[in-house]
Amino acid sequence: MIVRIMGEGQVELDDVHLTELNRLDDELLAEMESGDGDGFRRTLNALLDAVRRLGTPLPDEALEPSELILPSPDATLEEVRELLSDDGLIPS
Repeated sequence: MIVRIMGEGQVELDDVHLTELNRLDDELLAEMESGDGDGFRRTLNALLDAVRRLGTPLPDEALEPSELILPSPDATLEEVRELLSDDGLIPS
């Protein structure tokens, strides 16, 4: 799967890692619903760090269709709320 982190580029990520990413996505969704800004920031960074750690960056000149688009690390709670579906950032 190709994942784009807004403002950073694309990462190729094996589907086997979706369980870990979905767990973080569920936490992020709960923190957003409760308005927990500190928890939201911590979990967003953990989610992005996991994608970077588990994935392989694509070259900057590569423009592959992204199956998943994640917000930038400095995105606000309100900005991320606009990106969310009922399933969170990562569809189940």
